[in-house]
Amino acid sequence: MSFAELGLIPELLRAVEDAGYSEPTPIQRQAIPIVLEGRDVMGGAQTGTGKTAGFTLPLLQKLARWANTSTSPARHPVRALVLAPTRELAMQVHESVQTYAKHLTLRSACIYGGVDIKPQLAELRRGVEIVVATPGRLLDHVEQRSIALGQVEIVVLDEADRMLDMGFIPDIRRILGLLPQQRQSLLFSATFSEEIKKLADTMLQNPQLIEVARRNTVSETITHRVYPANANIKRELLTWLLHDDRNASQVLVFVATKTYCARLARQLQKDGISADAIHGDKNQQQRTEALEGFKSGQIRVLVATDVAARGLDIDDLPYVVNFELPHTAEDYVHRIGRTGRAGKQGNAVSLVAPEEQIRLSAIEKLIKLKIPQETVAGFDIAATPDSTRRILRNQAADRRAHIAPDGFDFSRPYSVQPESETETASASRPNPLKRPIRPVAALLGGSGR
Repeated sequence: MSFAELGLIPELLRAVEDAGYSEPTPIQRQAIPIVLEGRDVMGGAQTGTGKTAGFTLPLLQKLARWANTSTSPARHPVRALVLAPTRELAMQVHESVQTYAKHLTLRSACIYGGVDIKPQLAELRRGVEIVVATPGRLLDHVEQRSIALGQVEIVVLDEADRMLDMGFIPDIRRILGLLPQQRQSLLFSATFSEEIKKLADTMLQNPQLIEVARRNTVSETITHRVYPANANIKRELLTWLLHDDRNASQVLVFVATKTYCARLARQLQKDGISADAIHGDKNQQQRTEALEGFKSGQIRVLVATDVAARGLDIDDLPYVVNFELPHTAEDYVHRIGRTGRAGKQGNAVSLVAPEEQIRLSAIEKLIKLKIPQETVAGFDIAATPDSTRRILRNQAADRRAHIAPDGFDFSRPYSVQPESETETASASRPNPLKRPIRPVAALLGGSGR
C-alpha cells in the first residue's frame, strides 16, 4: 500500500516523498483513514513504529481547508493541540508537523518549559493553527491569556502513559475542560493501564482501538541480555563492555536518578569514554547540545534518566543499557524502545544486581521472555571494586601498548586512575585475573559462551 492509497492530499504526498518515505507503517495504514473519517482514536503502538506521522498527516489534512497567508492573527486561531509529556518529545512532534506541512500555509508553534516564555508569547500572538505543548507550560500561557483554545477541533494526547507517570493527569483534565465539547480526540500510549483507560473514557467518544502489536510487548528485532553484577562494580563492568565492543558506537544508558546520571557520565569520561548526561536539572540548551552531540557521533555514550530520555528519536541506535533496572516493568519497554526501531536490529543490555532480581522477574513476565544471562570473568557477583579496577588498568596498559587480540584496533586513549596508594602498588604485581579481551560477539549482544 502507498500513501496515495490512504487518501492524502497532493501537498502531503509531496512532503512524504521529500522526507524519503514510500510505504506507510502498519499503524499509519490503520490510523490515517480513521482519523480522516473524524473518529476518536485510542492507539497503542511501540516506539519507532511511525506513530507520530500516523496522527500528524491526517491532522494536517483536516486543517488544510484553513490554510491562508493572511498576516492577521485572527485568521490563525489554534485549531489543533498536541500534548506531550516532555520538551524533547514536543520538539520531535513539532519537527514532524513542520516536515509534513512544508507545502501548506499552516502555522505551528512548540511551547515548553525550561526556557524564556517571551519568544513563545510573541509567536502565539502572531497566530498559529497548530500548537504542540507540554501541559505545564501550556497552562502558563492560559493563565497569561496568550492562547485561546475555544476553536480547537482536534486534540492529541501523545505518550499518555508517561503523562500518568509524571503526574500530569490533573493538568490534562484541566486542559480538556478548556476545549470545545465538539472535537476530535486522539490518545496514544505505548502501554494501557487501568488509569489510562479511565482517562480515555472521559476524553474519547466511541473511540476506535488501534494496536499494531500486543500490549506491553517489545520489538522482535531487539536482542536482550543480562549481566549479573553487584551494584558497586557496575560502572567498571560498563566501562569494560564499552571498550570491548567497537560496534557499540552509540549507547544510551539509563539510570534512576538525576544525581547519579551526572556522576556516571563524569566517571565514564575519566575512563576515557566520550560521554554526557541528560536529565531534568539541565536547561534546554544543555540538553539540546548533549543530544545533538550524541546524534552526530561526537558523544559516544549518553547517560539519561527516564524522564529526560522520553521522546528521544535517534536513528539506528544500536544499544540501550539499563545500568539500573526501572522500578516499573512497563518502563523497560519504554527504555529499550529507543533501539530496534522501524524493523532495525537493536540490543538491550541490563546490568542486574542481586537486589534487582525481583524487577527482572517482573520484566520477563511482562514481555513474556526469559532474558539470557551472561557473566564476564572478573566482573561477576564475586568481584570487588579493587579487583575490577586492576583488570581495567591491565586493559588500559594493553591499549597503550597497542596490543590488539582478535584484531581489535585500540586507537582510543584510555586510562583508569588508581584511587589509593595501595592500588598503585598492587597494580605492579602480577595479576592472576588478567586475560585477553574477549571477542565482540561474546559480549554486548553476542552469543555468550
